[in-house]
Amino acid sequence: MHREALVPRVDWPAKVEELGFFFHSMDGVYWDERACYRFTADEIDTLEAATAELHQRALEAVARVIEKGDLSRFAIPEAFHGWIERSWKAGDRSLFGRFDLSWDGSGEPKMLEYNADTPTALLEASVVQWYWLEDVFPHADQFNSLHEKLIERWKVLREQLPASAALYFTGDMDCEEDKGNLDYLRDTATQAGILAKSIGIADIGWDGKRFVDLDDRPMGSLFKLYPWEWMVREEFGKNLLAGNLRVIEPPWKMLLSNKAILPVMWEMFPGHPNLLAASFEPGRFATDFVKKPIYSREGANVSITAGGRTVEAPGDYGEEGFIWQAYHELPVFDGNYTVIGSWIVGDAPAGIGMREDASPITKNSSRFVPHHFT
Repeated sequence: MHREALVPRVDWPAKVEELGFFFHSMDGVYWDERACYRFTADEIDTLEAATAELHQRALEAVARVIEKGDLSRFAIPEAFHGWIERSWKAGDRSLFGRFDLSWDGSGEPKMLEYNADTPTALLEASVVQWYWLEDVFPHADQFNSLHEKLIERWKVLREQLPASAALYFTGDMDCEEDKGNLDYLRDTATQAGILAKSIGIADIGWDGKRFVDLDDRPMGSLFKLYPWEWMVREEFGKNLLAGNLRVIEPPWKMLLSNKAILPVMWEMFPGHPNLLAASFEPGRFATDFVKKPIYSREGANVSITAGGRTVEAPGDYGEEGFIWQAYHELPVFDGNYTVIGSWIVGDAPAGIGMREDASPITKNSSRFVPHHFT
């Protein structure tokens, strides 16, 4: 695993915008072609195996939590506990997720967290870096089957959707990044034969019995790029319990998108080579540790205590509580802290995306850097 300096393609902005990637320069530099990461085929095999392993262990953790009725540690409103359990036992299918891994090419990749509900950086990890590869390293390969696997997974999910009805895609349409990811996912669903429509989260109505769109047409299914923890606390959240709206990701994903799953997994699999020690108790780690809100997005309110000093990201999270995780220093390449985002589609590893930052806390503004392997 090496970081290589590059000269960006002269016409790269036009090329990525042709793919619907219009948020390539948010906060200054986001998509960054000034470098790339080069892996060996063996290293890619290691990442793929670790991702598959972590996904299976995460599903076992969900099963254990539901079996024990242990949802209280997840700060999920009690009214939704039964709905989550029913969703899991009914086998409601999931679309995707992204593990954030720390790895420098040696030893075992370590799981930092699992973005299992509303993972972004998908468009750039899928088609954008693939077309970059074809231009820059046409004879190399890339750990990236995201596009094909998403289409195939939508075909599987289609079996659980109401027949002859639209699947609505919703999120914050005022956020260019969210809209770009939603448009891409809607396109992959369309290619899978699903009637896919877009609707703003604020435009979803309730007629007293069911959810409706702006034309008062009933909504039978919904894909949301909108966090579950927000949805269940919205005024309309209680209406979800009516059970006449199938939601993707399914309700049981509330457990995996919650950082409380980290200490649960460590309790179940202590010493696992791909896991970091984690605890609900603040005194578990005497010196170096990371404090994370149970609910947190894009690194907000995460603090790292290591080497006698503490670095903390600002934000508005933490009201529901925190977990503590053993500190594992991110690899540094040419002065950049690097995180590997490793994707699951359905139950299969599907590719990676690399993020860099001058800070050890990966944020929404952290740069996306493409990769290849030989």
